[in-house]
Amino acid sequence: MTDATIFHNPKCSTSRKTLDLLRENGIEPTVVQYLKTPPSRAELAAMIADAGIEVRKAVRKRESLYAELNLDDASDDELLDAMAEHPILIERPFVVTDKGTRLARPIDAVHEIL
Repeated sequence: MTDATIFHNPKCSTSRKTLDLLRENGIEPTVVQYLKTPPSRAELAAMIADAGIEVRKAVRKRESLYAELNLDDASDDELLDAMAEHPILIERPFVVTDKGTRLARPIDAVHEIL
């Protein structure tokens, strides 16, 4: 069995489907409700790097706060600062296993680390 952690928002259908996918594959992950227990800036930066994605891909651009904070032209450091301060801006869900880290968008990306 693979150890796994999902940074989860139970209100998000993609996050719920990803949690179901893990369980369907025999994995009972550690569930971190990141809005209640957000990752540190350093943890967030490490997850993004481990997932092999750009910082901007890890930001929820559809959140109204994104526009309110005028993040369209923000640097990676500014985006990380904003996500650390306002975890609602973190795209979800991130899944971490001993085989790597993926942002489950699309959900099928998680299969690469199971």
